[in-house]
Amino acid sequence: MSTILVIAEHRRQELRPVSFELIAAAQGLKKSADDQVMVAVIGSQAQSFAAALSVTGVDEVVVVDAAVAEFDPDIYQVAVSALIEVNKPSVVLLPHSVDSLGYAATLASQAGYGFATDVFMAEYQGADLVATRGGYNQKVNVEVDFPDKSIVLMTIRASVFKPLEGASSPTITQFNLPTVQSRSQNKGFVELGGGNDIDITTVDFIMSIGRGIGEESNVEQFRELAETAGATLCCSRPIADAGWLPKSRQVGQSGKVVGSCKLYVALGISGSIQHMAGMKHVPTIVAVNTDPSASIFSIAKYGIVADIFDFEEELNNQLAA
Repeated sequence: MSTILVIAEHRRQELRPVSFELIAAAQGLKKSADDQVMVAVIGSQAQSFAAALSVTGVDEVVVVDAAVAEFDPDIYQVAVSALIEVNKPSVVLLPHSVDSLGYAATLASQAGYGFATDVFMAEYQGADLVATRGGYNQKVNVEVDFPDKSIVLMTIRASVFKPLEGASSPTITQFNLPTVQSRSQNKGFVELGGGNDIDITTVDFIMSIGRGIGEESNVEQFRELAETAGATLCCSRPIADAGWLPKSRQVGQSGKVVGSCKLYVALGISGSIQHMAGMKHVPTIVAVNTDPSASIFSIAKYGIVADIFDFEEELNNQLAA
């Protein structure tokens, strides 16, 4: 029997959705029915999250009471290190977030753990754990293994693993945090520019534009089409890099994974590996492209070889009818 340790993430008195995605990822790493999934939550209000974390797939929730309500890198590093030392998990899963990046690499390096960041797939191939992440500026997928490492720490990309449904009755335990002197203090939160934009990871219908739109002046007509159709307008990386749409609307490995999307209409998008990693899981993908050999057609449920401007005109006519 082995243990998989999940570190829950919370902010402003709310659990972040990625915490539940990590639990789903942990289920995929169980090698036998006897393996245990342990979820640890750290902070002065940790106890208040125990009930919410009692979901399907969780065997134990560990409450680590700390002197701070929000994330603190020094406290988290000491707490996670102590949890690993006591419980000897085979795998430790953290969100791939700004919080985890504040201490995960240091923890793994100092303790000599196996380590991989921004993982979007992890599985056992025989007895060996293999993690998949992007490489070379997200142009290729890289498989990482961990020879001779009894403990592996991974940060998991958000919006990749679908949370499990249902509640459970896990054991709730308390864990005493070792004494730690923090070197930082949380003074408050400042929203980044674009913080009021829609969260594209939560919408169910997306219309996405790529290089095929040609010029920035053409963006507006597709914005209007998306509004008429009831879709959220998104884009591939070249459009965001050019500043034609905000970065918050970019789909892909260097953008966002659209975890809740049910219908994805790709307009003038060829289908790079980077872009498809953000949307290939969508159950219904409609691709419109003039190139019949475009990679996007390999994952599309419906493919239309056509000019996207002709498509836009015809769809507008149908919606107006």
